[in-house]
Amino acid sequence: MTAGAAGPVRVVIAEDEAIIRMDLREILEEEGYEVVGETGRGDEAVELVRSLRPDLAILDIKMPGLDGLSAARQISAERLAAVLILTAFSQRDLVEQARDAGAIGYLVKPFQKGDLIPAIEVALGRYAELRSLEAEVEDLSERLEARKVIDRAKGILMDRHALREQDAWRFLQTEAMNRRCKVHEVARAVVAGEVVPAPS
Repeated sequence: MTAGAAGPVRVVIAEDEAIIRMDLREILEEEGYEVVGETGRGDEAVELVRSLRPDLAILDIKMPGLDGLSAARQISAERLAAVLILTAFSQRDLVEQARDAGAIGYLVKPFQKGDLIPAIEVALGRYAELRSLEAEVEDLSERLEARKVIDRAKGILMDRHALREQDAWRFLQTEAMNRRCKVHEVARAVVAGEVVPAPS
């Protein structure tokens, strides 16, 4: 479980089925996450995330008040937290809608603990990447370019150097700090073959 420097990862759960909400809370707390708020309504979820500022919001798609996709859209637009969408449906169009709404992760019910935790870790990792990229690159078209080159560099690090996605990102960040340059500049150097990880 990845904990932030300030302590455990804080989570808001929005799921209208109480039993699933209880299961989620139990799994998360067992794994060391801190559930700071929960609700069965989409509109309340947005308010909870605004007031509690968690690291992650887990949202069911079908909820009264506001559906999970609309809630995800608001939370993502305001850059309040990473968003993981839960649904009983795995239709392609819903996956695409969730992605367009700003959700970084997607999980189909019924899920196992073995599915939930990796999905959370990936969502948190990608959200951290997006935030740091936004801090670095103001212009939207530049940001898209930077995102592409970083994804290519991560792919190279994963394929050629057998790094996991999170480790590839960490390598890029560390190199950028050491070289006092931006992450996407290091990513370009990786793509060009000028920067490679030291053999472990």
